[in-house]
Amino acid sequence: MMPALGPAYWAYGVLAASLVAAAITDLRTGKIRNYITYPAIAIGLVGHALVGGISGHAGQHDIGLVRSLVGLAVGFLPMLAFWWMGGIGGGDAKLMAAVGALAGAEFAVSAMMCGFVVAAAMAMIIMLRRKIVRRTMSRVLTFMWIAVSMGKPADPASADSPKVPFGLALCIGSAIAVVVEFVWRGKNLFGV
Repeated sequence: MMPALGPAYWAYGVLAASLVAAAITDLRTGKIRNYITYPAIAIGLVGHALVGGISGHAGQHDIGLVRSLVGLAVGFLPMLAFWWMGGIGGGDAKLMAAVGALAGAEFAVSAMMCGFVVAAAMAMIIMLRRKIVRRTMSRVLTFMWIAVSMGKPADPASADSPKVPFGLALCIGSAIAVVVEFVWRGKNLFGV
């Protein structure tokens, strides 16, 4: 007999579809489009409000509207700061807002941290392949020293700096977070 689907099944389905679409568009165009992120955010907020009400149901997977809004903020605000500093694109920030709105704040933090690790690994692979590790790390360390000691430094990137599809890294990080949540930690997506 098939188990009854838990309330969060729909949210993770929308999350998976959004992440696949975002990864494809980021690889093809270098951008994550609003037609992917805005509907995912709206579906997360409206869906959680309909399934979980304002505050959700304790002990179940549905998070409710309030926790969905908190997830949206936790996913979006740190990425907004990185966008303002010029480190990422606006689509990356909106993608993390969608992740938070669909899966909640704790998941958004896990996905974001996994995404940063994936992005660092991708950058290291690119630097190793281009044989620019020493030069790139020297620029990064100089940038960090100036930032700590004097104020706002100039951008350390140069023409040969590795360009990482950060949206793809966030998508992979989110997929890793799903595996961690439901396989390693033993949470049950299907509500049984």
